[in-house]
This record gives sequence, C-alpha cells and structure tokens, in this order.
Amino acid sequence: MIPFNKPCFVGTEFQYIKEAIESEKLCGDGSFTRRSSVLLERIIASKKVLLTTSCSHALDMSALLLEIKPGDEVIMPSFTFVSTANAFALRGAKVVFIDIRPDTMNMNEKLIESAITKKTRAIVPVHYAGVACEMDTINAIADEHDLKVIEDAAQGLHSYYKDQPLGTLGDLGSFSFHETKNYVCGEGGALSVNDPAYIEKAEIIREKGTNRSRFFRGQVDKYTWVDLGSSYLMSELNAAYLFGQLERYDEINTNRLQTWDFYNENMKDLSEKGFIDIPIIPDYCIHNAHMYYIKARDLTERTKLINFLRERDIIAVFHYLPLHSSPAGRKYGEFMGEDSWTTMESERLLRLPLFYGMNSDQREAVVDSINDFYKK
Repeated sequence: MIPFNKPCFVGTEFQYIKEAIESEKLCGDGSFTRRSSVLLERIIASKKVLLTTSCSHALDMSALLLEIKPGDEVIMPSFTFVSTANAFALRGAKVVFIDIRPDTMNMNEKLIESAITKKTRAIVPVHYAGVACEMDTINAIADEHDLKVIEDAAQGLHSYYKDQPLGTLGDLGSFSFHETKNYVCGEGGALSVNDPAYIEKAEIIREKGTNRSRFFRGQVDKYTWVDLGSSYLMSELNAAYLFGQLERYDEINTNRLQTWDFYNENMKDLSEKGFIDIPIIPDYCIHNAHMYYIKARDLTERTKLINFLRERDIIAVFHYLPLHSSPAGRKYGEFMGEDSWTTMESERLLRLPLFYGMNSDQREAVVDSINDFYKK
C-alpha cells in the first residue's frame, strides 16, 4: 500500500530522545526546546520563536496576545482547518469568512476590505499548501485600517513570500509540527513573535500566566501569576524529536520537492488536455512541497478517482470542508459576500501521497494509476 502520509523520520530522533530522558528534564523549556527554538529563529529570521503543544495553541496564544474579546470580528478564509477559527471564537469573537482564490486556494485579498467593519480587529491569512498569500496587499489593508495580521503558516515552514519566510510577515505567525507536516514531532507547534512588543506577554501566556520565564533568567527573585495564560509548553521529548528534523530541514525539503516536481511534470499532460487542474505557484512564492494536489472535474469524479486509487492500494484524500457551511461555522461565524469558489474548489481538490523518503516506484505507481483512470 502507498499511504497518503508517513511521519518524517531521519534517524537521529532516537538518540536525542534518549538524551532528553537521561537529562531527567522532560517538561518544557529544557535543552532541546532551547536548541529547537534557536534553530527555528535562525531558519525563519524571527525575533522570537516559542515552541507550543500545537499550532492550535499558537493560534490560541495569538488571540490572547491581541486581547480578542466578545464582539470583535476576525477575517479569514472559510477553506481552512477548524483551529484557525476556534482560536478566536473561543475568545467570543465573530469569525468573518471570505471567499478564496481558485488559483492558490488562499484567501482572496481583494475581498478583505469589503468585510471590514468597526468591529474588525485582525486578519488571518492561511498559507495553503505552503503557498504564500498576497501579503503586501494584506499588510497594506491592515495598516490602513489599524488591524493586526496573524499568519496561519501551519503548512508553511521553509516557504517564502518575496524571499521572506512565511510566518514572519505579520504581527504573529503560527506553525505546526503535526505528523502530517514536513517537519514533525507527533503533535507540536510554534509561535513566531514578530513584534517585539508582544514577546514578554507571549512568554507569560505560554507559562500559564506567570512570569516564570523572567524568574529562570534571574530577572525576578520569585515568580507569580500575572496574567491570563495556560500550559502551552512543548514536552522535551517532542522537542528532541523535532530537533533531529530541524537539523536536516534542507535535506527533508529537497526530498519532498523531488516528489512534488515529479508529480507536476507528469500531470501536465492531463492538465493540458483539460482532464484536471494542477497547482499554480505565483512568481512571488517559493513553496516547500507540503502537498501536491490535483483538481478533478467535480465531486462525483473526485470520489470515483479516490475509489479507483484505493483499489490499487493508493491512499489519496480530499481536504477541508468549508467552515462556513459547518454547524459551528454557522453558529460562530458568517460568510461575507458570495461563495464563488470555496465550496466548488474544495469539492474538486484531491491530495496525492507525498512524504519524506517516498521512492520512485511509489511516485510512478501514483502517476500511472491516475493516467489509467483518465484513459477510461
């Protein structure tokens, strides 16, 4: 069977986890947390990176940092994971969904201004598949209307917008190290704090609302509860696993790009004949090969293709169901404007197997099977 995903493993993770266990420091902010954070800060040129238990919690921290409250509004695409919306709905904010662009599956930046009201506090661009949103336009709108920008770069580590790493273009950025991502530790995430004014408060929120980080730096003689927060620290065992991957992030990226490029080259013929659509990478973007997807003609055809591939022991999957059409989306949010693309494109999209270490036989089997399907 060719799985849709295999969690990345490079070989040093066992040794690093062993070192973490032998250090007898298994909770957060040990040696491997510090080493991973420093390495991430270097990779993305961030002022401060804080490891978290998940990207969901990095987004939760963002909402707390911005003091989002009931009655506020936050603009984001409907085509995203539930965590993007949950972070702000949990604070009582209304989630305002807008349509996507069919070329990148990212939020349509031209629709943002029409969704802004006096209650709008923030814009949350989601860099789908590690392909950058049009950040110059988004940041210009945010500046004009005095709004904050929180990047959901869950899929975007090692991707760039005009040579600047994703997750560092807004006030805050969030990343995921879930086992389906390019760099993994099972469950984990990170918050990039790009505005220095938020750094100390971010440390407090992450440490259960205490000034414990200042205590460990010797800046106070004892620590206490000073603000709202929760336990957002990544375990040292997870950080040890992650560090092994971050050390070899270029190697992992190169390997994934080989599969992405193979798919793209071998899907062009079907695309040119009008059977499928393939990803479009704007000139301003350098992507990280997080996923390769194709778009079938419609939902019916996609379902048939999924079943056809499964009969050949190839697991290909669809992705998000639009949040605005879900029960919670209708309860906590509102779709602004017309749903021209979100639902239709989400019903066409099919993600192909792509993982570190995927071999040429597996790639060819996927491509050959898709060609066989359309020959019929």
